[in-house]
Amino acid sequence: MSYADTGFVCSLLAPDANTAAAVKRMRSQKLPLAWTWLHEVEFRNSARLRVFRREMTRAEADRTLQTQLADLAAGVYTRLVPDQMALMSETERLSAQHSATLGTRSLDVLHVAAALVLGTSDFLTFDKRQARLAKAAGLRVPALAGQTL
Repeated sequence: MSYADTGFVCSLLAPDANTAAAVKRMRSQKLPLAWTWLHEVEFRNSARLRVFRREMTRAEADRTLQTQLADLAAGVYTRLVPDQMALMSETERLSAQHSATLGTRSLDVLHVAAALVLGTSDFLTFDKRQARLAKAAGLRVPALAGQTL
């Protein structure tokens, strides 16, 4: 199973500069992708933040949220619950080993830690620092169209 960070999912469901590359990757992606409480919180807030920033209307944000729910029901994603103690321990380990040198943010470290705790193999992201962290942690990070890591 693969793990896509929330930025990848956002690009897939709400048009931005990375949408074409996300769609291209999904054409060959084995499904389902992991979906956790972290995705849920960050994805839903991201859509609402785009309304605040006037990057989309409230109606567009609502459609984006409904599309994600439909994709979840259709099996594009599967809900997984990482063990919270293992998640916190792995997050701290990754932060201690890599944040000072890679400049990773808390949510990025949490996503990579969740991928590891869940036992996923591939990590999909457009974020270069997060990709470097995922690679350093032993995950495969497929190159996405137009991306150089």
